[in-house]
Amino acid sequence: MAGKAAGSGVQSVERVFELLEIIADAGGAVTLSELSASTDLPLPTIHRLLRTLVTLGYARQLPNRRYTLGPRLIPLGEGATKQLGSLALPQLKKLVDGLGETANIAVLDSDMVVYLAQVPSQHSMRMFTEVGRRVHPHATGVGKAILAQLPDDKVREIVARSGMPTPTDKTIGTVDELLADLRQVRKRGYAVDEQEQELGVRCFAIAVPDAPTPTAVSVSGPISRVDEGFAARAVPLLRSAATSLSQEFNGQEPG
Repeated sequence: MAGKAAGSGVQSVERVFELLEIIADAGGAVTLSELSASTDLPLPTIHRLLRTLVTLGYARQLPNRRYTLGPRLIPLGEGATKQLGSLALPQLKKLVDGLGETANIAVLDSDMVVYLAQVPSQHSMRMFTEVGRRVHPHATGVGKAILAQLPDDKVREIVARSGMPTPTDKTIGTVDELLADLRQVRKRGYAVDEQEQELGVRCFAIAVPDAPTPTAVSVSGPISRVDEGFAARAVPLLRSAATSLSQEFNGQEPG
């Protein structure tokens, strides 16, 4: 009996997270029938689990009877996000030690990119981005590295909701230009912010493979120092950092 109960408990946890992930992937609001169509779970089981989640505050039922993610998930997500930033600091420091320029890690949060952690350059003239800052993905190296991991239709949806402001005259301003740039990112394996977020600043970024949430790591600095020669040194180190971070995020020992 004890073994059976333990197995049942694990299965229930798996089912709960399956439902939460379906709600999140659907844009945050689904009907009971949509949930039923997206999983093999029996309808009574879905209803029972949702009722428990609503009671605990991890899900909400709207007046139109659609289910959304609940407010009690917010502190859990914030805590997990901070942990990702903390885990990344040693790899960011290695990048700064090896390249001399500022290193960042960022994630896609809804339709915006959020910077989780940064290790600044020791140069007096350096790139600085406040941790927690939210920026549009199309105008940043980390954002484009993340978007390049997504299907074009998903990219279109994101920029349709968030818009495509142009902070500099070098910023990509149309979806077609962005998709063309992302094709280049996929081809060469890294993204470049060519003074698109801030004039005089260039950034190289690589997505972290198999991260628990879309994530990218970057190095950035003034164009006088971050040139083609810098790129030849930076890309292999960024790729190594991204691989190590992927392993750490997935509970593996970095190789």
